[in-house]
Amino acid sequence: MKVGPSSVMRLLRRLLAIFFGVPVLLAVAMSLVDAYRRRGKKSKPFPVTPPKSTPVGGGSLTTYTFGDDLYEDMLDAIAQARKQIFFETYIWKGDEVGQRFKTALADALARGVEVYCIYDRFANLVVAPRFLRFPKGMKVLKYPVYPAGWRFFDLSRYGRDHRKILVVDDDVAFVGGYNIGSPYATEWRDTHVRITGPGVWDLRRAFADFWNLNRRRRLRTSQRPLLIDASSVWEPKLRFHRNVPRLWMFPIRSMYLEAINRASKNIWLTTAYFLPDQDLVDALKDAARRGVDVRILVPLKSNHVVADWLSRGYFSQLLDAGVRILRYRDAMVHAKTATVDGSWSTVGTANIDRLSLTGNYEINLEVIDEAVAAQMEEIFVRDESNSLELTRAEWEARDVHRKFTELVLTPLRPLL
Repeated sequence: MKVGPSSVMRLLRRLLAIFFGVPVLLAVAMSLVDAYRRRGKKSKPFPVTPPKSTPVGGGSLTTYTFGDDLYEDMLDAIAQARKQIFFETYIWKGDEVGQRFKTALADALARGVEVYCIYDRFANLVVAPRFLRFPKGMKVLKYPVYPAGWRFFDLSRYGRDHRKILVVDDDVAFVGGYNIGSPYATEWRDTHVRITGPGVWDLRRAFADFWNLNRRRRLRTSQRPLLIDASSVWEPKLRFHRNVPRLWMFPIRSMYLEAINRASKNIWLTTAYFLPDQDLVDALKDAARRGVDVRILVPLKSNHVVADWLSRGYFSQLLDAGVRILRYRDAMVHAKTATVDGSWSTVGTANIDRLSLTGNYEINLEVIDEAVAAQMEEIFVRDESNSLELTRAEWEARDVHRKFTELVLTPLRPLL
């Protein structure tokens, strides 16, 4: 019996549909079941490190590990604004905390402060439309749900705006993993930093560049370009790395690879979702094999069950290489931080996954400072005290159905 080209193509299409369709259906089913199980559940209390300020160059850097502490200082900074506020967030919930920020920004506008806001519309689809109406005069960029427009073929236009930035005048700036909402105030373990000094100018530029790149240019909905004074002052201990999909710029991944490859003593990394490419996995394995103390802290159970299962697909090779895997319990750890060799640290918005490292708009602060690294190590040790370490024996003893699920979901790794 002859098999024609059309029959072969039909067979290939069916195989591809099975190869990708089954994992997608399984992922959807797992997400629905997990959402049902989580209804009404609250996280338990978890240890936090109080805010601590460290002098860096001509300014200071303050770390936050508890949302309430951070929000109070952010709102205080907004209340003291005299000239200009830049506010950017991925999620902006229409709850009590979200309303406090909206009111604070509106009050600043009423007293003559120029207020610019950016938020991602896709991330806020479930927020009531009335909450996302703002006072006249407030300049708001709603990053669109579908940002590609007619250029649907241009993959560089599909990245989400995952950044979280607040800049007040030329005085103070905040950046890190915290979104805006009541659950993040007390129920999530995240990390944010407050910056004073020359680093504030870098965040001002980061905000203005995003605004100018993504502002609408169509008649009647056009937004004026955001022009700011440039500063020639550089703080050598601080560097901001920005992923810009529209320009195919993804320096955060390179920053991580360079730091990991240079490590000689320790690499302590915290991430909400661990879905790296193989180059990053190999770099971590190589570091562990040359005697570096490599620890990766992830949620025991995150808010995305599929991401948890996909990340487990990397555990065997990491454990074999001597990497320690720590699972944060009782609360969602959403921090995106790392510290290396007691001198290098990073805090930002990018997770160790493909969406963050090669897809979305992200921003990470790189700090070369021993005092800051010591503070980051203190935070990591405190988080480790609330974590369960995954042992090799425990991993090998997992059920057959767990191994099967990990295998079935493997084709989804490149998508997340």
